[in-house]
Amino acid sequence: HRLTLWAAKKVGRPVRWSCERSQVIMADEHGRDNIGDIELALAADGRILGLRLHMLASIGAYIASDRQLLTPFGQIGTVTGVYDIPAAHVTIDAVLSNTNPTAPYRGAGRPEAAYLIERIVEVAAQELGIDPIELRRRNIIPKEKLPYKAPLGPFYDCGEFEKNMDMALAASDYAGFAGRREASRGNGKLRGIGLANAIEQAAGPTPEYAEVRFNPSGTAMMLMGTKTHGQGHETVFKQILHEKLGIAPGDVQFIDGDTDRVAFGMGSNGSRSMVTGGTALSLAAEKIIAKGKRLAAHLLEAAEADIAFADAKFSVVGTDRSLTLKQVAMAAFQPARLPTGVEPGFYEDATYAPKRDTFPNGCHVSEVEIDPDTGEVTLLSYLVVDDVGTVINPLTLAGQIHGGVAQGMGQILMERVVYDPDSGQLLTASFMDYAMPRADTMCSMKIVSNPVPTATNPLGVKGAGEAGCVGAMPAIMLAIMNALAERGVRELDMPATSDRVWHALQSAGTASNGA
Repeated sequence: HRLTLWAAKKVGRPVRWSCERSQVIMADEHGRDNIGDIELALAADGRILGLRLHMLASIGAYIASDRQLLTPFGQIGTVTGVYDIPAAHVTIDAVLSNTNPTAPYRGAGRPEAAYLIERIVEVAAQELGIDPIELRRRNIIPKEKLPYKAPLGPFYDCGEFEKNMDMALAASDYAGFAGRREASRGNGKLRGIGLANAIEQAAGPTPEYAEVRFNPSGTAMMLMGTKTHGQGHETVFKQILHEKLGIAPGDVQFIDGDTDRVAFGMGSNGSRSMVTGGTALSLAAEKIIAKGKRLAAHLLEAAEADIAFADAKFSVVGTDRSLTLKQVAMAAFQPARLPTGVEPGFYEDATYAPKRDTFPNGCHVSEVEIDPDTGEVTLLSYLVVDDVGTVINPLTLAGQIHGGVAQGMGQILMERVVYDPDSGQLLTASFMDYAMPRADTMCSMKIVSNPVPTATNPLGVKGAGEAGCVGAMPAIMLAIMNALAERGVRELDMPATSDRVWHALQSAGTASNGA
């Protein structure tokens, strides 16, 4: 991109560079190149006393912007997870390398944090001979301790972490796993189950813009600073406007991310669109109601205090006199019908910045089956109990969680950037070489909601775009390790490709025979 600017200046003509598909993986930022060394200190009764993490984080060949630092430092706060850990210490060494710069990939450090804490809790349970669910239960932050200030900074304002886990245990039939494992053994397969409690930090205190604009005909437009790219914002934002103003979704024109038409916007990132954009839209709608009441009072010859608004209608309290929102909107463009001092037109905007981050959380349970002869891992079932605050649209929420889980699963099972160790040549430079999950890699997914609305924003939403990915990485890897444990495998790094799993099984078998 910089060379494009240089070339345009050099030749004195507009220059355009088009990144072809074959160049994308070589040109774009990569994600999550970290190695973590994590430790827990525990009391004799299994209570966690402290956590220590040393992280080596490759940020690539150069730092082009603060994006290169977001992932390594984004994992610091939530590495203690949903557990009541009184003391924690984190050291991060950011390492320059001869590889592509790294940057956030759905979660910006929080999936890494969840992966680290959940794996070390599982290892601690094995070392102490405590059931891993029981160890989690002894250390999980109880509801009565909320709001809770985590030792590394985050402020968890609300949540029901133990209830999430209990709901997940019941909905996944965790108690019946032993029978399912025996059935798999009968087919020559290894079966494993993984449960992970997840929490992430979303929707930081950056501003977002929304405008509600009525036309002289009484029709409405909604202009948003966020940008939808498949999440279904157009559906959910129209729902919010319908809830506030009673306008049918089909009667609203939706415009987003257009810098020629929208005054301001920070875009869609960090699971912020509903928290910041949705709240800004709600505030703009409230301004429309306030102006509408003033106009309706004048048109209906009543006191403004006597005007009520409901179901897209302004009414004089205690009478049958009323005007529809559309009638008031049309009147707003007719100066002769306006009260003295009221500016013609019917459009309001709002900019909103939350004071605190939100903390979406939940519990994920996955089951896998492994063919010991080939090392192939098959995902059998996946359950999510999620708390993303107020659920505005369950369908689009499920889509976000499905997508997040797929990305987390891809990283655990197959996704890996590989460079030739001698030449530095990128070997996974196309999707012929770089594996990504497909529909047949997935399994049926069950989603159960346990919404605990947050008081940090008027809508009570916490953000959902990254929640699926944060829980998927530890849940699936723990299921794989659980399956491999009966063959003596204690260590395996992602991705758990068939060859890596097979070699881990062979090494464990050799060690066992040698012993």
